Amino acid sequence: MNALMFALTTVLWGAGALATTMQVGVTPAPWSVALRMGLAGIILLCYGAIKRIPLGIPGRHRIFVALQGILFFSLAFISFYESTRNISSGLAALMLSTSSIFAALIGRFFLGTPLPTSLFIGALFGITGVGIIVAPALENLQAGVAVGFAWALAAAIATAAGTVIGARNQKAQIPTVAILGWGAITGSVFSAAWAEISGTPFTFDLSVSYLGSLLYLAIAASCITFMLYFELVRRLGPGKAAYTLAGVPVVALTLSMLFEGLHPDTHIAIGAAAVIAGNIFVLRARENDKGHATFRSKKNATQGQKAL
Repeated sequence: MNALMFALTTVLWGAGALATTMQVGVTPAPWSVALRMGLAGIILLCYGAIKRIPLGIPGRHRIFVALQGILFFSLAFISFYESTRNISSGLAALMLSTSSIFAALIGRFFLGTPLPTSLFIGALFGITGVGIIVAPALENLQAGVAVGFAWALAAAIATAAGTVIGARNQKAQIPTVAILGWGAITGSVFSAAWAEISGTPFTFDLSVSYLGSLLYLAIAASCITFMLYFELVRRLGPGKAAYTLAGVPVVALTLSMLFEGLHPDTHIAIGAAAVIAGNIFVLRARENDKGHATFRSKKNATQGQKAL
């Protein structure tokens, strides 16, 4: 059962990158994100109400849930949508996967999370891989492609920052459905405000591809996938569950080759391998760190019992 959930999470998230390209066109990115997150938030909160899960957010935690919503559910997705205008969804997803590296660095700066050697190795692999992939576009002065990579990198950083805030909210013992539901609603409102302030007119795409991708992204790639992921976290722990993030770019790149005509050259192949290897190093560093922390806590508890 765990293996099936792991595979579903990876495939649904990976396919979400391709579905995002179907959102690009008539409806501007901020409005598409507002619609997606609004729908996802409503579904999640309705699910929580049906299951009688407490959905209230204590006053002292509301600012952090709102901040997670702005970073993770708005800025990260707007940036990712914008990136797919200029680069393939597979490459955008690959760049987004470096968020695990940025999350570790941001966590160190704001939460004091230790940085083991394997994390530095992972970061080196990831940065090198990104450089290998982006270099040809910069050398050939392909402005549009460079902008696409810049948006994807911004999405990775916003995702990482939102993940760190999310870790803080999880420790506050707030129900996951409440965090995700209100976070998505906040992201929807912020995205709509972004569109209004920037003077982006609202136009709704009534095509089958847009409506179908909107439903897929809101339900499958948001509600279902988030619930599957956090169930894996509950069953396996955050370290092992996070390995889904290493598989997502593989699925996204495969679908990009099949449906978007992406032809991976040597630069992409080597760079992708380096980025994925970097993700694995970073995730292993997190898992080992949690394992050591658990060992230390048990050891301290044992020593305390002996002292008594």
